[in-house]
Amino acid sequence: MFRKKGYIFTTKHHSKRGIMSTVFGVLSIITLGSSIYLSYLNKGEVNVRYASAAVLAVIYMITGIILGAWSTIEREKFKMFTVLGIVTNVVAFGMLSIILYAGAYLD
Repeated sequence: MFRKKGYIFTTKHHSKRGIMSTVFGVLSIITLGSSIYLSYLNKGEVNVRYASAAVLAVIYMITGIILGAWSTIEREKFKMFTVLGIVTNVVAFGMLSIILYAGAYLD
């Protein structure tokens, strides 16, 4: 019923693929956010640099989702960074989807 307080010794550690997935997710969110902000400062005129940054963010997202999915099958690992990496990459993908939808249908 009540958990006994004390130390729990384990050999588990965080997955390196999960940590990299989280890093790629954060990088893609930062890249997309900065390209949105800089295009806002230019009054909506999109520069080629911002488009290439968005393509780079897509590569980060795809790599992060693959690494996150790959790290879910590892045994005896903590899953915090794995789940966090998958969530951040899906959020970045959602940001990109909103940007593409707004560019295609909203005028």
